[in-house]
Amino acid sequence: MQLLSNFLKHKKIDSELIELIDTLMLACKEIALQLREGELSGVLGISDNTNVQGETQKKLDIIANEVLKKVLLDNPLVRGVASEEEDHAVFGNPEGRFLVTFDPLDGSSNIDINVSVGTIFSILEVPPGEHEDSDSLFLQPGTQQLAAGYVLYGPHAVLALTTGDGVNMFTLAHTGDFLLTHEDVTVPSTTREFAINMSNQRYWEPPMREYINDLIAGSDGPREQNYNMRWIASMVAEVHRILTRGGLFTYPWDSRNPGQPGKLRLMYEGNPMSMLIEQAGGASTTCYDRIMEIQPDHIHQRVAVALGSREEVQTLMRYHQDS
Repeated sequence: MQLLSNFLKHKKIDSELIELIDTLMLACKEIALQLREGELSGVLGISDNTNVQGETQKKLDIIANEVLKKVLLDNPLVRGVASEEEDHAVFGNPEGRFLVTFDPLDGSSNIDINVSVGTIFSILEVPPGEHEDSDSLFLQPGTQQLAAGYVLYGPHAVLALTTGDGVNMFTLAHTGDFLLTHEDVTVPSTTREFAINMSNQRYWEPPMREYINDLIAGSDGPREQNYNMRWIASMVAEVHRILTRGGLFTYPWDSRNPGQPGKLRLMYEGNPMSMLIEQAGGASTTCYDRIMEIQPDHIHQRVAVALGSREEVQTLMRYHQDS
């Protein structure tokens, strides 16, 4: 089995990008260790803080965020980082080449019940000629990402990574190394499995309600086949399942906050997960348009998400386009 860095060198990935990915993995190994210790190290439970989204932070949200910030900003290649947990971007070396966005601990509501959580990340390059540190440096569409991925902290820690040439998975070994375990991951084009939070059904647009109702009707409905539903409430775990065996994950727009285009964050969840899914042959949309073509106007911009097996995503989009 190949070491992560050796695999990337073999693929002739930019040496500075390899160094940055190795730095990210140092932080993720530390987070994995904290999670493994769990209650023994006193890191479980809720803090007294809320993040920029107005959400109560878990203790491990804060720890993971601080670990990633410190490790990344200590690397001179990093100009700045933007986190779901921070009001604004935080800057490091003014001469740094890279920008990193991350959700330090996706699915953190699951921490205390020992269900899989993960770190999502995206790597961008500083636009040429930009000498002023500001959030605007990060406002690039997902098509500009150099690399994206996540580390899933489950029964074992798994890195899913793309540098724009397919998706590969690496497992964290007892030696502390990420070793290649799945090369050229491909999402099946069809599926009979979907993931959505059904408790929000009354708030969805009519096309989404119609689509889900047709799936639930199974072989007796217009789709003429039975579907299984899954919901983990951890996007990392949902996307990992899709990369492993196919499926569809959607967190659509709903009417509780009509002016808000969706719940998930474009920069920290939508774009990196879209890059992974597309690089594995799947599709990722807002139910209407390709997510990675959205021009962000704020680092905490939100977006509706529907991603997974290509043919099923296209079917879902037809329900919305025909409405």
